[in-house]
Amino acid sequence: MLFPSEAPLTTQAYDFLANLVYERSRIRLGPDRQTLVAGRLRQRLQALRIDDYDDYCALLKSPQGADEVDALIDLISTNHTHFFRESSHFDLLTRQLLPRLAEKSIAEMRPLRFWCAACSSGEEVYSLAIVLAEFFRLRPAVQWHIEASDISQRMLERCQQAIYDADKVSVPQPEWLERYFLRGIGDRDGYFRVKNELRRQVTVRYVNLFQDVYPVPRGLDVIFCRNVMIYFDVPSRNTLIEHLSDQLAPGGFLFVGHSESLIGLRHGLRTIAPSVYQRPE
Repeated sequence: MLFPSEAPLTTQAYDFLANLVYERSRIRLGPDRQTLVAGRLRQRLQALRIDDYDDYCALLKSPQGADEVDALIDLISTNHTHFFRESSHFDLLTRQLLPRLAEKSIAEMRPLRFWCAACSSGEEVYSLAIVLAEFFRLRPAVQWHIEASDISQRMLERCQQAIYDADKVSVPQPEWLERYFLRGIGDRDGYFRVKNELRRQVTVRYVNLFQDVYPVPRGLDVIFCRNVMIYFDVPSRNTLIEHLSDQLAPGGFLFVGHSESLIGLRHGLRTIAPSVYQRPE
């Protein structure tokens, strides 16, 4: 009998897995991803004591396989991120958008609401939280909160823990390290953890961007959904942008990745800057 590391992922089994992943997450896996998928699933099959990929597909088809579908998507989804990635977005937010949003918050007597819709392990979320904390340190009258979500339970756990390798915590201002992070000691030496007061500003939850109803508030002032659409086909992108637009407050802003745009998609948003859009007031 072959071990999973030796058993081949047949085209038939791969097609089933690719279709299932698309159905549940809209992530499109082309023929060129077959080797990657096989590699990511090998350890999972070993952990489940399953002998080959065909038996794994049989598990996914069974009534007992519902939870395993989430584990499959977790393993397949790509989670590349780092602190202050695509920093021009944070500059635009600080210099142009937050002053306007602060005035709006005060005039309407309500907190500002933000959503990182594909938060991965949390670097984007806490980068945004630092920017907001810095801006509103001198404007304590304005309250704010961030929703953080992802389809990967594994990444959500890391986001919730907010512990990062010290070598990978890069912030624009050196003093932010002391202000917003705790330095690990003992067996935690070499790590930073985001301080409690910043983590309290963030709610972390599971969201599939293609579920019918989002468990996050509507009327959001800013949505970050960056470097996500590149994994979806055009019909899925149209659906996603429609859903995200509905979540925005009138005058709210949507940020997508620098390599993404809404060109060719159906939407009623206006362009503010490259990869930044606004819902009309």
